Amino acid sequence: MQARTGISERRACQLVGLSRSVLRYQPRSSEQSIKLQTQLVELAQERRRFGYRRLHILLRRAGVQVNYKRLYCDLLDGAPLLSM
Repeated sequence: MQARTGISERRACQLVGLSRSVLRYQPRSSEQSIKLQTQLVELAQERRRFGYRRLHILLRRAGVQVNYKRLYCDLLDGAPLLSM
């Protein structure tokens, strides 16, 4: 939008109704998150019939503290790996 119209970033965000911080946000991937994702994929491959709630219980028993909503998103991100 900015390139075509030549308006400022601030004005373009205001017109669209978007915060400038949202526009510039870049998510960070930490080692802990990557480790959790691989651990989750391994568990899901071992126990293919288990859903994210049961996998959350297994991870919690193993001593991993993670929010079930984050686990659900990580499982969806790792879904292409599960089809192998």
